[in-house]
Amino acid sequence: MRNKGVVVVLTIIITALCLYYLSFTLVSRKVQQDAIAHATSPNGSVDLSKKQSYMDSLWSKPVYNLFGVEYTYKEVKENELSLGLDLQGGMHVTLEVSPIDIIKGLSGNNQDPAFMEALHKASEMQKSSQERFSALFFKAYKEANPEQNLAHLFASAANKDRVSLSDDDAKVIAFVNAEIESAIDRSFTILKTRIDQFGTSQPNIQKLQGTGRIQIEIPGADNPARVRKLLQGVARLEFWDVIEYNDEQLNQSLFAINQKLVKEQEASKALQPTNVTSDLKDALVDTSDSTKSQLEEQLSQTQDSTSNPLDSITNSNLSPLFSLSNPGIPFLYDVKDTATINRILSRPDIRALMPRNISYRWDVKPEVAITPKADALRLNFISVPRNGKPLLTGEVINDARLDYDQFARPAVSMTMNAAGSRAWAKITAAAAAKSPPGRVAIVLDNYVYTAPTVQGEIPNGNSQITGSFTLEEAKDLANVLKAGSLPAPTRIVEEAIIGPTLGQVAQSQGIISMACGLIIVALFMVAYYSKGGWVANLALLFNIFFILGILAQLSAALTLPGIAGIVLTMGMAVDANVLIYERIKEELKAGVMLKEAIKKGYSRAFDAIFDSNVTTLLTGIFLFVFGQGPLKGFAIVLMIGIATSFFSAVYISRVVVEWMTRKGDQSKITFDSFLAKGVRQRKYFNFVGHRRIAYTISGTITIIGFVLIGINGLNLGVDFKGGRSYVVAFNAPVVATDMRIMLTEEFEGEGTEVKTYGSSSVVKVTTSYLVEDESSEADVKVKDALIHGLEKFTGLQYAENDAGIDGTHFSILSSSKVGATIADDIKSSAFEAGLYSLIAIFIFILIRFKKWQFSMGAIVATAHDALFVVAIFGIAGAFGFSLEIDQVFIAALLSVIGYSINDTVIIFDRIREYTVLGTTHDRLKVFNDAINSTLSRTLITSGTTLIVVVVLLFFGGEVLRGFSFALFVGIGVGTFSSIFIAASVVYDLDKQREKKQAVTAGAA
Repeated sequence: MRNKGVVVVLTIIITALCLYYLSFTLVSRKVQQDAIAHATSPNGSVDLSKKQSYMDSLWSKPVYNLFGVEYTYKEVKENELSLGLDLQGGMHVTLEVSPIDIIKGLSGNNQDPAFMEALHKASEMQKSSQERFSALFFKAYKEANPEQNLAHLFASAANKDRVSLSDDDAKVIAFVNAEIESAIDRSFTILKTRIDQFGTSQPNIQKLQGTGRIQIEIPGADNPARVRKLLQGVARLEFWDVIEYNDEQLNQSLFAINQKLVKEQEASKALQPTNVTSDLKDALVDTSDSTKSQLEEQLSQTQDSTSNPLDSITNSNLSPLFSLSNPGIPFLYDVKDTATINRILSRPDIRALMPRNISYRWDVKPEVAITPKADALRLNFISVPRNGKPLLTGEVINDARLDYDQFARPAVSMTMNAAGSRAWAKITAAAAAKSPPGRVAIVLDNYVYTAPTVQGEIPNGNSQITGSFTLEEAKDLANVLKAGSLPAPTRIVEEAIIGPTLGQVAQSQGIISMACGLIIVALFMVAYYSKGGWVANLALLFNIFFILGILAQLSAALTLPGIAGIVLTMGMAVDANVLIYERIKEELKAGVMLKEAIKKGYSRAFDAIFDSNVTTLLTGIFLFVFGQGPLKGFAIVLMIGIATSFFSAVYISRVVVEWMTRKGDQSKITFDSFLAKGVRQRKYFNFVGHRRIAYTISGTITIIGFVLIGINGLNLGVDFKGGRSYVVAFNAPVVATDMRIMLTEEFEGEGTEVKTYGSSSVVKVTTSYLVEDESSEADVKVKDALIHGLEKFTGLQYAENDAGIDGTHFSILSSSKVGATIADDIKSSAFEAGLYSLIAIFIFILIRFKKWQFSMGAIVATAHDALFVVAIFGIAGAFGFSLEIDQVFIAALLSVIGYSINDTVIIFDRIREYTVLGTTHDRLKVFNDAINSTLSRTLITSGTTLIVVVVLLFFGGEVLRGFSFALFVGIGVGTFSSIFIAASVVYDLDKQREKKQAVTAGAA
């Protein structure tokens, strides 16, 4: 083997990297176990708030030392292999930024009937179209008003520098589209800030490009109502006068607060530790000399400290208000300490010591320019007028954009309307008149984004904000400033809530599935290939290890569909070794010496392995590109698994095999066993000759299935039809059919389905009630109707937490909502993923095999497999075994396509080897020889994969039930089509070509 050293070095490097990244996962799990132990009471219950507090206390502290490099808990969490929401519980939300409100805002809330009618028509058109809303609006307006230009809708004082009445439609369209994209970016910035402040570990937020949607995942979210309010609340942009730290009135208040907290600490010393209240514990005081010096340093940083009233406490005890502050920078606190400061300042008795005209706001993020690499936030004090209102609000801003100052540094230019300009002139004049000049804080959602110093009066409302901005920071600030004048309302179009109990169950099911799948495959390989099986198992272990390590390196989350992908990869990973070993056995049978047989076996199997892996990879790529939610997690694992299984099976296993036979000792390794010998004794079969029987059988079953689908329909999940679903748990078995009758009444006769979910005491309720209404109010109304119906049906009461399930209470373990619009998008993306996969496979096989007949045979076989699986679902539904058609089903269907084409390519490759394409000798025998010679490999690979799929079917849980069943049927029919249909279609098409050539030759 050439480049053996490269393979060894590369394996060592990849292994080291995987160990490095997976080590963070182990450390993170250890910290979480310590937190659970810390929060567990003597009676065994876990205080979740105490657990979270323990982990928060370690957030910025080193918890891992690797070769002298220390990593904080935050850095550990950023590098660990995280779990998806389905494995740990939490909340998944997809929000859509409303383009209607943005267009209305840009038009100055135009009430022109033609304008309003175009908006309404565009809304209706969007329900069945994938075009952007703005394009549909322009189309609807121009169809009704062909002579009217678009500029008159948007030309206004607010847009005077951007749109004029003389502008053509193209320029106006570009302006509106740019503003909509800007609004989406602004919503993303605002939502990211809100989520980061939510207090949960590892929230994830991302823009779904080209859709106007933002996807958010919040692990461990236990208050969905609070999350919805947080995400959908209107952004408040405000301007406040900043009170500097040397303000006499402020210092007097801080002095009084410090003294009060010090007295509390002194009083607490006389109490037993068990009697100390949590508030007093939060207000612990550091009386050390080092702390005294900290205050002295802080005071030295304040302006004009000679008259500072706090000078009198420099030699006194310090409260956390000062002891927790950065020694060199006043009122700068570590992020982990901000909760303590908030608790102190929010206490009613502490608030009473603060003047009514003084309040406080935190910076939105750390000031890296002040404290590089420090995770710290500054506390700002603001002046509150008697009316309690800010100096200005965001409604007065006409525009804000990225600009550059006189030194070519990023800045932000801001313009205001007439009323805002007049008020701004007075505000800036008053601030500039102070000595030193005052600052104005720009506050969004109660967080300070910037607080620039005012250098002079700004009379015309045109301002430039400068500072140490990066380009991205300046863009973000410009976007934030437009939040008031051009709001971008968001609505929740998709939502899923998974309780921690369901997540824990899913974890257990995933681990059991992986363990059982690995053990069964490993035992089979040893039983069939003897010592060669041990080498294949070693390659399989490397494969799984690499998958997990690479997932950690990519910061990807491991989901339940992802685990299914790993289990499926186990079955498929042995395929390469099976191909190689079967080739080696063919060479040995021909009398070739062992070392030469190994060399030829790996060499001749390479093309087939490469081709089959590429075709499967193509389906994974399109699944990732067009898939959403769980499909992406599955696709990532599938693609990584294909790459790692190729490397481990083709290269690592070869290094091991050649090392074992380096001295030519044939006893070191064998590839045969009694089981393999038994399989080899099978008879030769004329598969292509029986092709019409195969066509008839599969065609008949497929037609029956689709006739039943036409009569009964398919059980579409909320992913494809929209609606809401809930998983509800009881303490005792319930009758789903009777429950459905009661709930249908509560849902006002709308379509409702109730079925058992894993056990007879758990049901899944799916309803289309209020499917068109995606508001939070509709969510509450549907949930209330569900709870009322269940309480009436069972006589039990609803418990918010699943820990409260008992003989008198039931609870909702998880829920999901998919809006009608996003359901249409999911259906369209699923269709596109399948279509483009087939096109890509057709092109690839055409390139590799040089004949369109092979491409057509492959496409016919894979399309047949997909249709057959759908037909079986229709037949199963007709006999009472109804399974949902959802996104995970689509993942299974595309996996079947990839698997089927994998099998087909192996046979095609052998046909290519056995014949010179284009000759006219006995084609029937060539095709049958190719199928028979690869039959062992086909059956072994299909068998091992089917075994692990059966494991998934039984141990993967209800979430993967439809996925596993679809794979089970698909792999079976895929094997059938690879043997009986794919090659047969090529044979028939080739025969027709030969007949035409013969006719043409005869005519000539």
